[in-house]
Amino acid sequence: MLEPKVCVVIPAYNEGRAIGRVLVAATTFDLDILVVDDGSTDDTAAVASQFDVHLIVHKTNQGKGAAIRTAIAWVLEHGYEAALFMDADGQHAAEEIPRFAQCYAATRADLILGTRMHANQQMPLVRKVSNRFSSLLVSGLAGTRVTDSQSGFRMLSAQLLEQLQKMGGDGFDFESEMIIDAVWNGLRFCEVPISCIYADETSHYNPVKDSLQFFALVARKSLQKLRRRQGRS
Repeated sequence: MLEPKVCVVIPAYNEGRAIGRVLVAATTFDLDILVVDDGSTDDTAAVASQFDVHLIVHKTNQGKGAAIRTAIAWVLEHGYEAALFMDADGQHAAEEIPRFAQCYAATRADLILGTRMHANQQMPLVRKVSNRFSSLLVSGLAGTRVTDSQSGFRMLSAQLLEQLQKMGGDGFDFESEMIIDAVWNGLRFCEVPISCIYADETSHYNPVKDSLQFFALVARKSLQKLRRRQGRS
């Protein structure tokens, strides 16, 4: 289905109830799949091991950013041209994977972000407001329009993956920072529409901790942006 060598990456933390359904759908495509279990205390790893997937297990929970960085190292080590990240909680429809394939074939974009904001009626109001607010801040820092900065359904080229190896951050803010850095480094960015799915999944977003990390990211990137402008003047 995908001309380039692509791996599907699924970071997971305590998603034993949902990850089986996700993998049933994802394994219908002829793609390698990597599951990174970020120190789950439930049966996430046991469920994932029942499928024909590659599995890496963190001994302790380190955060989504850490799981992504573990995946990045593995993807690059195994020579993939791109990685398609999706969440393990069922919020992403595997049948929409071809949308990323089509966009990649047409644009060869280094970062293809799935956006839910065209049809976000099912998104809880608090998440909708926080997403729009964070997306506005990320857009301002990146210098390009970003409609769904919190979306974990995204495709990254090997070139971007190599750049991300130099980044720190273990939390959800890692996903926002990669958008900003990709645009700053002149990499190609585009968005594709995806479904907005909310059911009984458990959110691992910590409003206090993750908000503080995000605002620290905004402050750090604002300072970097100022220095970049001064360096060009």
